[in-house]
Amino acid sequence: MMSAVQDARLQDVPDEVPVLISGGGPSGLFLALDLAHRGIRSLVIEPRTSIDQDRPRAKTTNARTMTHLRRIGLATALRDAAPLPVEFSQDVIFCSSLTGREIRRFSNAFQLVTDRYGPQPEGGQQVPQPVLESVLREAVAASGHATMLTGLRVESFAAGAQGQHVNVVDAAGQGRTVRSRFLAGADGGSSTVRRSLGIRLNGGSAALSNVSILFRSRDLAETISLDPAVQYWVLGPGTAGMVGRMNMDQTWWAIIQGVDGSAGAEDPDPATLVRSLVGADVDVDVVATDPWTARMLLAPSYGRDGVFLVGDAAHQNPPWGGHGFNTCIGDAANLAWKIAAAMDGWAGPELLESYGLERRPVAERTINDAAANGKALAYHFADPALEREGAEGDAARAGAHSALGVKQSEFDSLGLVLGYSYSGSPLVVPDGSPVPAEDPIRYTPSASPGALLPHAWLEDGTSIYDLLGPGFTLLVDAGSLAGAALEDVYAPVVASAGGLGVPAAVIAPGPDSNGIPMAELWAADAVLVRPDQHIAWRGSSAEAAAHALTIAAGWNGPASLKAKEAAHADAVIS
Repeated sequence: MMSAVQDARLQDVPDEVPVLISGGGPSGLFLALDLAHRGIRSLVIEPRTSIDQDRPRAKTTNARTMTHLRRIGLATALRDAAPLPVEFSQDVIFCSSLTGREIRRFSNAFQLVTDRYGPQPEGGQQVPQPVLESVLREAVAASGHATMLTGLRVESFAAGAQGQHVNVVDAAGQGRTVRSRFLAGADGGSSTVRRSLGIRLNGGSAALSNVSILFRSRDLAETISLDPAVQYWVLGPGTAGMVGRMNMDQTWWAIIQGVDGSAGAEDPDPATLVRSLVGADVDVDVVATDPWTARMLLAPSYGRDGVFLVGDAAHQNPPWGGHGFNTCIGDAANLAWKIAAAMDGWAGPELLESYGLERRPVAERTINDAAANGKALAYHFADPALEREGAEGDAARAGAHSALGVKQSEFDSLGLVLGYSYSGSPLVVPDGSPVPAEDPIRYTPSASPGALLPHAWLEDGTSIYDLLGPGFTLLVDAGSLAGAALEDVYAPVVASAGGLGVPAAVIAPGPDSNGIPMAELWAADAVLVRPDQHIAWRGSSAEAAAHALTIAAGWNGPASLKAKEAAHADAVIS
């Protein structure tokens, strides 16, 4: 079996593969690795033969994405590869210039913590997208189930009796057809897969553009008069934007905000723009520039008939808050276990259909919050008085400090990162309890069906998430058993799982590290946790848990259960 990341020729392309993934960016690579984690083979087709190190794009890997990486064994590898350690800084600072005055500070931004994190088993990590992609490519190369071929692209596909017939072409336009049961379009904003499905992104773009600048400077670090920060937001009246370290050496990034991108507009000198942000005549060696415009776009559906849109192919949102790439990884994590269930033969009719139903509202909520933050950029707060002495300067800084409160959800966004729920999903069994109100800032841990399993550190120092396997997990508060044997009390769940062919485990954790019983944290004796760490059911009845497992596997209703019984009968006869 071929398993590698390699520049390919058409003869390297297999005739058939269970899952073909168009696009080898973060979402496509993560999907392949999550499938591999579940024992499912996939082939990633990626046009780029190398990773562009000069356009770092995404830099924020949030706590939820780091936890997904932990689940497939890559969180430590990414932290080790990150050129900017979390210990360097956890703050975002708004200032008049890098040699001027601090206006406001947001601490522990992007879930950056140096100690053990509470809301998830992993905190956030600042890391450029090229570094992340390199780590994921290396993991694919080491995988026994994932293959990535570069220098090729998916040109078209057609549905066949056994799945998709995908036309893969090389740079010369020569093609080869691959049969796959499933096709995932992780091929970005101009997705060929999406266009072939006839799906158009709906939404709009920001009025003004931005320019990203990657540069080196020998003396910038010593010139900055402010405390270390992962991002500096400069509220300069001449040039407004952001600056941050790319690494602990001499490489930096900047984003100039509010640029006139219309035809005929003058292209300013990028080195001059950087010096304006700094507020001093530092040396600037420009490595690359990358103009871009923030877009707020969302697909009306995420695919059909075994073809799915993942990541930027389905949604595009402004980068304010760093949610775009992380939302893409969330898509892949949601889709992977459902495709694996279908490949392993236990997916009910509702399972794959739930992918778009669950993920599209998350993207819509994220786009709306990022778009709101896009209406409060650095130049909106620019004021020459911010650097002045005396009462006028004091008043200007106090006013700006207060006004910048609107930016809190951009940096302190735990409600957005962890607070989304799949409560309306057909795979979730509601219990009548109120679902915590959505808030981009405040995260209220809840075991309400559809929510993310509330995290807890156990008495032995391990994370409760580390108890979860690749299938479903019924977590039972150990104290609720009252001396009875776990396997006896919850035998109906084991029987239901066996009858459906669903991988499931029943585990009884004790109290958390503060001595609080799990039943108190969950407001129930037990919770059924899906393979993506979201809760499908909570309650106290073993029979109800067994029924919930049927629904969570996509066998929801008499018609689908009859189909499942017929499939089992056919299997026995054959």
